Amino acid sequence: MNRKAFLKTAGLTALSLPLMKLNSLNNLTNEFSSTPQMPALFLAHGHPINAILDNSFTKKLGEISKDIEKPNAIMVISAHWETKGTYVSVNPFPNTIYDFGGFDERLFDIKYEPKGHPKMAKEIINLHHIIKEDHKMGLDHGAWTVLKFLYPKADIPVFQLSIDYSQSPEYHFELAKQLKSIRKKGVLIVGSGNIVHNLNRLDWSNQNVKPHDWVLEFDLKVKQKLEKLQFNDLVQYQTMGKSALLSIPTNEHYLPMLYILGLLEKGEKVTHLYEAYEFGSLSMRSFKIS
Repeated sequence: MNRKAFLKTAGLTALSLPLMKLNSLNNLTNEFSSTPQMPALFLAHGHPINAILDNSFTKKLGEISKDIEKPNAIMVISAHWETKGTYVSVNPFPNTIYDFGGFDERLFDIKYEPKGHPKMAKEIINLHHIIKEDHKMGLDHGAWTVLKFLYPKADIPVFQLSIDYSQSPEYHFELAKQLKSIRKKGVLIVGSGNIVHNLNRLDWSNQNVKPHDWVLEFDLKVKQKLEKLQFNDLVQYQTMGKSALLSIPTNEHYLPMLYILGLLEKGEKVTHLYEAYEFGSLSMRSFKIS
């Protein structure tokens, strides 16, 4: 199936909006017109325990925002908001969601509750009819465990875009391409997941245990594909061998990366921000496109 046929099948054909609608979108976003295009980030989040640790990963998260102009808003695409259909949160006051159990009780003492940005979230909807409003979503741990280090003051509005679990990797990659314009309005887009995420092979007792060979193999393959901008290979990750299948037994943590790749503009590159492994079968690789 060629790209045009795929887009039609997936309901992603509305690439050329009527002039009147485009003008309407421009008028809605005049307040953001002078903002330089924001980078986009793929950040590993790993185990929730990182939220209360002072380690090399959390230190790096604290450094990343220093090299980025303060955004008008942040849109997070997290592995932990899966839906049937694609939704964006228009909740003006997103709460901290503790979507886990059995971990350190100190995690439940953390509150990260910036305001939402319903107006900007609705602009996401205007970019494609397939995206629908959600009025209740807060910030899941894929969002707040990294944002608390990135912007600890919680003074930047945040909203989330969901992952439609019923759709193919191609769907997510192609949808992201239609969201590029939001970067020009001062929105920092953050994909939060893990390139390698196999919970069944974790060594829960040792965060710093040596990673499995297949973890290193696949993570290195991804690194090389990123540097060469060979994104179609990463979309079709099932063809990348046994290490890919072991690394991605389910793809909810991998898909946020495809959104960030789909946002890349001509002339931009991938910059690696962090490279490490946790619990034997988690890759903490994080990167920026700009």
